[in-house]
Amino acid sequence: MGSSECHVAVLAFPFATHAAPLLSLVEQLSAAFPSARFSFFNNQDSNSGLFRGRKPGAGNVKAYDVWDGTVAGEALVTHEEFIMAMPGNYVKAIAEAEAETGTKFGCFLTDAFLWFGGDLAAERGGVPWIALWTAGACSISAHLYTDFVRSLAAATPTGNGNGLEQKLKVIPGMSEISIGEMPGEILAKDLQAPFPGMIYNMALKLPGANAVVINSFQNLEPTVTDDIRSKLHKVFNIGPMILRQAAAATPKPPISDDHNCIPWLDSLPPASPPAVYLSFGSGLTPPPAEIVALAEALEAKRAPFLWSLKPHGVKHLPEGFLERTKEFGKIVPWAPQVQVLSHPGVGAFVTHCGWNSTLEAISFGVCLICRPFYGDQQINSRFVESVWEIGVKVEGGKFTKDETLKALNVVLDSDRGKLLKENVVKLKGEAMEAVKPHGSSTKEFQELVHLLNGYF
Repeated sequence: MGSSECHVAVLAFPFATHAAPLLSLVEQLSAAFPSARFSFFNNQDSNSGLFRGRKPGAGNVKAYDVWDGTVAGEALVTHEEFIMAMPGNYVKAIAEAEAETGTKFGCFLTDAFLWFGGDLAAERGGVPWIALWTAGACSISAHLYTDFVRSLAAATPTGNGNGLEQKLKVIPGMSEISIGEMPGEILAKDLQAPFPGMIYNMALKLPGANAVVINSFQNLEPTVTDDIRSKLHKVFNIGPMILRQAAAATPKPPISDDHNCIPWLDSLPPASPPAVYLSFGSGLTPPPAEIVALAEALEAKRAPFLWSLKPHGVKHLPEGFLERTKEFGKIVPWAPQVQVLSHPGVGAFVTHCGWNSTLEAISFGVCLICRPFYGDQQINSRFVESVWEIGVKVEGGKFTKDETLKALNVVLDSDRGKLLKENVVKLKGEAMEAVKPHGSSTKEFQELVHLLNGYF
């Protein structure tokens, strides 16, 4: 085989927590294929964060920057600007990399959002296109059923609002999910708008991918996974990736804990109640009124809490809150989430229910209190509450003092909370089994390696 067939173009989507899991997958594959080269295409901001501290040229993974869609001098790139620059920005960077190396790419490994990966692969003689879906099987299933869900919504009376409450019982594994809990892009008025259009194109194109890799494990969403296997060429469930990384023998750089979160958790008295950890991901801050409600509930509950809250959110805290709660609370601008969730003193996770956060909570056996905002968060939180029964959604969809306090009491102090804890500990055990040497996720990763070996 030619050298081009050992040169992999990796196309990342630079927003939220998309690029990091893709780089993690690349690192695992590069260890399996030390003679292959991986060119990682991403915007400059995301690349600089992901590759910080790495020696240039170290290993067989090299970062390339793609234009982010902004004009010179613009301070912030938006999703829309970046999406509108696609796929031309990637095409240009790929051509430059091929010219620099003197080889054509022999495989495309992309974030699933980047639906044009198959077109780029086809232009190079039909080389393979592998797509990584960074969320769960439940949300990719939702997108694959976009046309069906839209037709169902259009045919359902919505005058009293009940139409959106109709359960999707006909979609395998989704009987607890209502139409209104579908990702907003699916029900968007304009499927040609930048973000909904990208997602819709993805749903149309993914069945043409040689394989789709998912950061989940078979026992977590078995019915949904089996259904999407019938719609896609190959599906590899290789998660939880955070546990795969932990099980890998390769040394990891030390995790930053500049704000002493772990020492603070260590310092809690043995007899103190379980600590509550609050975080809403890298790109989300609850509205000011909800920050106040959260603070009031935490102060009333008086359980230890660690809250990852950006400075622009801290300014909305009630006057005197920090002083009144300093004996049992800690607020930081950033926390090492995996280390926090794996700490034995943490008993509840108040979260937006993004997939990474959800899967990390499962991986470390922590019950969730969910306040979803957008994307797949509604589906994830419904699975948390009604399918897996490992947490609760905040009633009413928004934080109020009373409903937040109610949720905290359920998870931390009730018989139902004990049941939720039993369920999440059981799922944790299944997640850990999945990444063992003969576990389902390990076997599927090995199958992915075997598939790629046939191409290389």
